[in-house]
Amino acid sequence: MIQYPQSIWADVERIRVQAPLVHNITNFVVMNNTANALLALGASPAMVHAPEEVEDFVAISSALVVNIGTLDATFVAGMRLAMQKAKALGKPVIFDPVGVGATAYRNQVSAELLALAAPDVIRGNASEIMALAGLNAQTKGVDSLYGSEAAVDAARRLSALTGGVVVISGENDYIIQGEKTATIGNGHPLMTKVTGMGCTATALTGAFAAVNPDYFQAATHAMAVMGIAGELAVEKKLAPGSLQLNFLDALYELTEDTITTRLQLTQA
Repeated sequence: MIQYPQSIWADVERIRVQAPLVHNITNFVVMNNTANALLALGASPAMVHAPEEVEDFVAISSALVVNIGTLDATFVAGMRLAMQKAKALGKPVIFDPVGVGATAYRNQVSAELLALAAPDVIRGNASEIMALAGLNAQTKGVDSLYGSEAAVDAARRLSALTGGVVVISGENDYIIQGEKTATIGNGHPLMTKVTGMGCTATALTGAFAAVNPDYFQAATHAMAVMGIAGELAVEKKLAPGSLQLNFLDALYELTEDTITTRLQLTQA
């Protein structure tokens, strides 16, 4: 049995000491947000997508995060090469299927990448997880039309398909691998009013996976820290602009006592 919250803090300390290099192939909208979040947590971010250099960067990185938010042919070529290289080297691959289900191209690319190199962790909202699992889920662009609990069965199906961990973000976050489930109740609705918070959760998962080879634990720890930092940010000021800045401060100032006091986690 995982000893929460001590295990979460142990990973935070590892990140701060090791400063793992997290290689992100992510979308233009969130590059700055996710890089700053990784830095605030204690990791070292790299935003590298050119096919000519992604394999070299994977080789020196501790984790690979792939996010399909702003697709084009160059990004997809880089994703293919990077994911194959990461799997060959045994580096954790974290995949964010942003907006999957919205277009045929997005569906095609996601299916190709999953077949090419099954991710160790997939994180998305309910609509994305359901669409990726082969269900005809409706989506509103990159936003979900379903509560996170609606995608639990789809997440189990997807975990069985990939052999990895599947994370559903929402009012409650579900972390699923096989028959294991962890539920995180931390967070605040205002986080949905700041662009890229889901993408940030995926990037932070990369940092935790870089220091913890148990990817179920790593994903659970990342989502707990994400939710707690969001709560702390909102308590400083209930406004989306301030939340972005306060969220980074909360990651940077996070303590073991804060995690212990605030953690809302159940496990089955």
